Amino acid sequence: MKGQSGASLHTPLTGAGKEPGSGPGQVVNRPKPPGRTKHLLTLVIILLLLWASAKQTDASFGELFGGFPEMWKLIKEMFPPRWTYFDNIVQGMLETIRMALIGTTIGAFIAIPVSIICAGNLMPSRWIYYPARFVLNLIRTVPDLLLAALFVAVFGLGPIPGILALAVFSVGLIAKLTYETLETIDQGPLEAMTAVGMNRIQLIVYGVVPQLAAQFTSYVLYAFEINVRAAAILGLVGAGGIGLYYEATLGFLEYDKTSVIILFTLVIVLIIDYVSTKLREKLL
Repeated sequence: MKGQSGASLHTPLTGAGKEPGSGPGQVVNRPKPPGRTKHLLTLVIILLLLWASAKQTDASFGELFGGFPEMWKLIKEMFPPRWTYFDNIVQGMLETIRMALIGTTIGAFIAIPVSIICAGNLMPSRWIYYPARFVLNLIRTVPDLLLAALFVAVFGLGPIPGILALAVFSVGLIAKLTYETLETIDQGPLEAMTAVGMNRIQLIVYGVVPQLAAQFTSYVLYAFEINVRAAAILGLVGAGGIGLYYEATLGFLEYDKTSVIILFTLVIVLIIDYVSTKLREKLL
């Protein structure tokens, strides 16, 4: 007993204080932290890129500081706001919100099948989801203002071109975020449902939707926030909404009226941002 106890005292504890898989005499090679030279080289490259960009665009701090007096003059012309103009823009702001709501809803419905087609874990062939992703990237490449201008040329002035532009933009944004989330869902339930003979539609309804519903709703709310901001300037190309009043007041140099529109838009955006944030907190 005494010999056994002495042996146990001298037996090395192979499981404590060592890396997994390391033996008693094995030295663990841990990665070295990046040296100071690497950080310095990264800083030099960033500074060179900034300098080259400023050189090619003829940007300078002198021009920036030289424009401050004119900027201050413009701010002085915007204040105090002409509050009597507020009644004229309420309908325009309501139209902007309606445009964003309808455009986001249409885009969200279209984004559901598009995101499923783009998800590599739901589509069996890369010949399907790679071309779908290419088209989705192409949609996101076109700015919403350009989309609105194209739709104005086709459908004429009014809110319809703005709604269509926001819908296309929403498809690109929501589908991109959704298919990336789809590729990270738990595959266990899907494999179990496949084993009992469920078809692809049943897999999506009972295996994918419960895992994705909260995130998808969050993406839709996020797109709605962006669309309210975007819809506020689509009127500059004749696509309806509060942007028409921006164009009119800026065109006649009535900056005190423009400040009323800006402040009103700011309040609406803050309210929508607060409400959507609270909804996302409840969902996630």
